[in-house]
Amino acid sequence: MERHQSDPLKAPILTARDAGLVGCRGCGRVWPLETRVCGRCGARLVPVDPRGLQAVWAWLIAGMIFYIPANFYPMLLTNTLTGHLENTILGGVIELVAHHNYGVAAIVFGASIVVPVGKFIAIAYLALAVGNERRAGGQLHLHLYEVVEFIGRWSMIDVFVVAILSALVQLGFVASVNPGPAAASFALSVAFTMLSAQSFDPRLIWRGPSDSTGNA
Repeated sequence: MERHQSDPLKAPILTARDAGLVGCRGCGRVWPLETRVCGRCGARLVPVDPRGLQAVWAWLIAGMIFYIPANFYPMLLTNTLTGHLENTILGGVIELVAHHNYGVAAIVFGASIVVPVGKFIAIAYLALAVGNERRAGGQLHLHLYEVVEFIGRWSMIDVFVVAILSALVQLGFVASVNPGPAAASFALSVAFTMLSAQSFDPRLIWRGPSDSTGNA
């Protein structure tokens, strides 16, 4: 006890489960472990289960699989009087740079390449971290999870741009823009990645080594 008082950082962390409590993922309030519904917000209380990481990995792998054709197939199909043009995501970025539209190119590159790949890496890292008995755990992982949650709302910006262009640029034989096969793959990749992030239980970040292996 004296060692813990002299060095508080080495004191054991008391989790909600250790105290016989379960936390609400909706409002954050804790209740006795046998409680099934949160008395504050009405959400169903689910105890922390490390086996939920299986769903995280399943959705993440599905998102990564669909992200591959999203980059190899054309995202936009453009028909004009001068001919037919097909642009992949990276091809569209290169064309925007060639036309000196650097700001738009940076937005498309960030939303379509940097953000999805960053989410893949971040979610995989979190899933590996909370499943590792010797993990450091703590505030850094929580901040990373919050960043993933924040940028998730911008993941569909590329699909929105394609939908808007397809709706606005329909000038008959003069010019028309239609979504390519990559649009559906990209949308599915984003959806699966969002499901993966939502399946991740941030309460696992604070679990001890014994809890991460499924032992209470």
